Amino acid sequence: MSTEGPTSSPTEPPPRRPKVIKTNQQQVLLYVVLTLLLSLATVWGGRAMLHNSETLTFAVGPPNSDEALFAAKLATLLKNNASRFRIKIVNNADNAKALAQFDRKQADLAVLRTDTKVPLRARTLAILEHDLVLLLGPGNKKIKSLAELKKKKVAVVAENESSLAFVRSILDIPDGPDAAKIQMAPQGATLDKLFAPASGFGAVIAIVHASRAVRDKAYEQVARRGGFTLNAIDEAKALARRIPGISSETLTAGTLSASPEIPDDDLDTIGLEWLLVAQSRMSAGTAGELARVVYENKSALGLDNGFASRIEPASVEKDAYVMAHQGAADYINDDTKSFMDKYSDLMYLGAAALSVIGSIFAAIYAKITRIAPEKAGELSTAVLDVGERIEHAHSLDQLECLQDELEGILRGAVIGLRDGTISTDGLDTFKLGYEFVRDEIGMRRDYLKRHCGEADKIAQDTAPPQQDESKIVVVKTAQSA
Repeated sequence: MSTEGPTSSPTEPPPRRPKVIKTNQQQVLLYVVLTLLLSLATVWGGRAMLHNSETLTFAVGPPNSDEALFAAKLATLLKNNASRFRIKIVNNADNAKALAQFDRKQADLAVLRTDTKVPLRARTLAILEHDLVLLLGPGNKKIKSLAELKKKKVAVVAENESSLAFVRSILDIPDGPDAAKIQMAPQGATLDKLFAPASGFGAVIAIVHASRAVRDKAYEQVARRGGFTLNAIDEAKALARRIPGISSETLTAGTLSASPEIPDDDLDTIGLEWLLVAQSRMSAGTAGELARVVYENKSALGLDNGFASRIEPASVEKDAYVMAHQGAADYINDDTKSFMDKYSDLMYLGAAALSVIGSIFAAIYAKITRIAPEKAGELSTAVLDVGERIEHAHSLDQLECLQDELEGILRGAVIGLRDGTISTDGLDTFKLGYEFVRDEIGMRRDYLKRHCGEADKIAQDTAPPQQDESKIVVVKTAQSA
């Protein structure tokens, strides 16, 4: 009689759980990639918004005026260079009305000469041109001082009537009979006609663009005929200090004529500046970028008549007649910007986007999509299930199967704790359950071994005695005999 009973097939191992770590790593990798892509998209979108087309209104005088022609060139340059800026040109009857429009905040840009009333919110982007004041006398007659002009009839050669008021201011001639001696020269009048005895003019004050004066051959032609004398303005420095907007200028030898050389030596005079101005409320970035375009394209912005052919950076001095715009000043003071300076805004935007988007995906992963590791305490159920089946094991083979299953659970727990698929929550409970079931299996094994031994002994005692066939044969033989 066998006490081991029927052997059962080994218990099927539990199905393998999904690889939590691999799945979570794939999710983390996916979220990292999405975070980077969305951050790049945010930076690209932010840059597109920052560099979105911006239209700037440019208030100028008549279409044929120098400032209007300059504005048209600037607009064409920006368009051809695919700049984000667009220039809308608004013409006015004269430059004074253009500045009034600028003063009413109806324009972003304007051009002014420093003898005009400067709008309160005007800030300089660039110096476009210098005007020179030329004091001319007829023939070889020298004019020693400006005070002499108060006794003479003076013709003012200039492009607009505002120059007449400027000449009267530097001559310190108030409105009245004496002011009538200072007159605008007739349109198109030459120096020969102005110095003719019939004209009655004892002097001519010409206010001309410096770039145009160098190119104008009319001065050389008249000088060859001995038609005029260029006089110094010895009061130049004093006038520059007394009247805001006036600058002290020096004419180098041969500026107006190379043969004969006029002047024959460096000569002091006064001048005015033409400024490209912007509203003070214009952003520093916009002003700096616009100033950069103007400075780097000076040759392309100069007019055929010479205006704006020698563009200069705005004066960043605190005592400048018109303060430089902060954006232009920043560019002038630091012409070569570092990588961080150029792209700091985009880097800050990228860092902010990376932080926000990364936080959102981290929250989604932690709260929603992450596959949480199984708690060690939950494995106690499987351990106790093995324990419940111990009493039904009637053979050592069946018990060995339960032992293998228990060891498989332990092995899986150890591997899971190592790779993170099982957390340490409830680990003490699992250990307690495992030890309890292990001990139960040991006790059951001892029980089965002990009872198997007793069963074998009982079977031997109760078995019928076996007859010795050899003795039977002997007996039969004796009887036969």
